Amino acid sequence: MTRVPPPADTPASPELSEPPDPAASTPTPQASLWRNRDFTRFWVGETVSLLGTQVTNLALPLTAIGAFGATDAQVGLLRFLQLVPYLGLAMLIGVWTDRVRRRPVMLGANLVRLVLLALVPLLYWAHALDLPVLMAIACTVGIASVVFDVCWMSYVPVLVRSPAQYVEAGARMSAGASAADVAGPGLAGVLVSALGAPVAVVVDACSYAVSLVSLLLIRTPEPRPGPVAERRLWRELGDGLGWVLRDRVLRSLALIGFCCNFSMITVWTMFLLYGAHDLHLGGATLGAVFATASVGGLIGALLSRKVIARFPLGRVYLVAQSVLLLGPSLIPLAAGPRPVTVAMFVLSFFATYLGLGVAGVVIVSLRQAMTPQSMMGRMTAAFRTLLFGGGALGGLAAGLLTGRLGAHGALTTAAVGSAAVVVALLVSPVSRLKALPSVRREEPVAS
Repeated sequence: MTRVPPPADTPASPELSEPPDPAASTPTPQASLWRNRDFTRFWVGETVSLLGTQVTNLALPLTAIGAFGATDAQVGLLRFLQLVPYLGLAMLIGVWTDRVRRRPVMLGANLVRLVLLALVPLLYWAHALDLPVLMAIACTVGIASVVFDVCWMSYVPVLVRSPAQYVEAGARMSAGASAADVAGPGLAGVLVSALGAPVAVVVDACSYAVSLVSLLLIRTPEPRPGPVAERRLWRELGDGLGWVLRDRVLRSLALIGFCCNFSMITVWTMFLLYGAHDLHLGGATLGAVFATASVGGLIGALLSRKVIARFPLGRVYLVAQSVLLLGPSLIPLAAGPRPVTVAMFVLSFFATYLGLGVAGVVIVSLRQAMTPQSMMGRMTAAFRTLLFGGGALGGLAAGLLTGRLGAHGALTTAAVGSAAVVVALLVSPVSRLKALPSVRREEPVAS
């Protein structure tokens, strides 16, 4: 569940297909991104859509549990199907998106997600919704999400022309995502309690409509991709993964990110099963736990620029990721009266989201600074494959482990595994960086 970023030079840009629009904002490095109207439009649309996604993240598994009596393994499978398209398709989609303009692709992806999620309450009212149909919709929405996510991170540098603003752009995007994390679960809990889980999903459909409009209002011309050499598809797929794995910094970011996403999705899914089945917490209470804890992510995103400016970049990364990985250890330790137990749950997720809010800005900034625009889609796809592949496997492992060990035993196992990843952080080359490296202009020539 990765969120979803000051070098001296900009990446080389392909020739524009049309003259620049005088109305489009192109701020100087000193100007605030709030003065960049197109970036602000994109940020608003993405933040609103992420708010809707938070509703769906809670409503879909609660629909499976409440409406269809889904088992632990089936809930884990549902979460797996939401994320497994990243594991199977992100690399292929990354090659494609490096050949086309990204904005039309993102518009199509959001339209698909809007229609499919609007079908959930309609099918439910028509008594045509069952668990296999719900899983099929979740998987197809996941495919559209792969398309959008591979595109948007490559699209932001089109709107933010100065690499000196990459950290600010990453911080703004992270803050928007964290704000959605704060408001979304609480909204989801209220909607699920008031309307029922299947009907609550319609809020996510409406959020994608807002994102569609925001994309349509953007006026900054997008560069036409350069001519594509006659190369085999498997070679281009290998380029993206090779770009990440050959560089020790990017490789470390990707592999540790895989472990972090595995941990976060595993713990999130296990806790949902633990809260719903073992503790009998209602949708509103579960939503309130996630909403209150998500304040940590918002605080982390808002503080990230100042922290990065004051301390060495690698040290910030090390501390933030360590907090993320050690946060789950508080959940199996929670005991005592119900208010105390719930407070421990909140503190655990608060720590995890706080670490994510800061680390996410460092990670995205490094990825954008170290990759030329011509490789951005394939690099993003390689990261998405590894990061969300970890999340997909985490969801599947959560259901299987909970079914075998019980929710509390599974949470204990997950906490121990998560804490062990801190050892890899201590030896990571990222933890020794002092600042962002210079922007790489050109893609290396393959031998």
